[in-house]
Amino acid sequence: MDSKEFDSLMRFFVLSRAAVCAAVCAAGLISLSPAMAQAPAPASGGSMQAKVAVINFQNAVLSTSEMQKALKEIQAKYKPRQDAIQKGQQELSDIQTQLNASQGKLSQAGEADLQARGQRKQTQLQRLNDDLTADFEADRDEAVRKASTRMQELLKKVAAEKGLDLIVDSAAAPFVKPGIEITDQVVAAYNKAYPAQ
Repeated sequence: MDSKEFDSLMRFFVLSRAAVCAAVCAAGLISLSPAMAQAPAPASGGSMQAKVAVINFQNAVLSTSEMQKALKEIQAKYKPRQDAIQKGQQELSDIQTQLNASQGKLSQAGEADLQARGQRKQTQLQRLNDDLTADFEADRDEAVRKASTRMQELLKKVAAEKGLDLIVDSAAAPFVKPGIEITDQVVAAYNKAYPAQ
């Protein structure tokens, strides 16, 4: 590789990193962080060191009291439907057991009737399960969206209070130095700002 190819490759790498950083910032995946808030400001003429912290955003959102309460409420809301599906599965199992036990004992019409009942029950259960899954996921996703929006706003406040320049989601960081993880602090701040009611 000659020097022109090397220079071209390095410019591409630098531009690619800049584009990735810009995209991550624009997507709101990076906020400001408190871990390095104690670092003294550089003297004039010196280089400035960014104050960075790391958060496991997904775990932070799911660990909040509000989210835990919402998930329990959603599970309780759909428990009767889950129970109905389990009851239907038992009925389907009973039909299958009847069908297996009556091999050669039933007339063709009786066996065909039992098979048809089993197929109808299976179709009914599949529809019930699909509807339950869709409804459960919609409610869960709405709760997560609400908590995530609040968490993003809270992160901005935490960053301002702690003088942070950057808060990075740990999912985007291949290495995190111990001491800059603030997930527990942010969850505590969230629970204080948005107590579960």
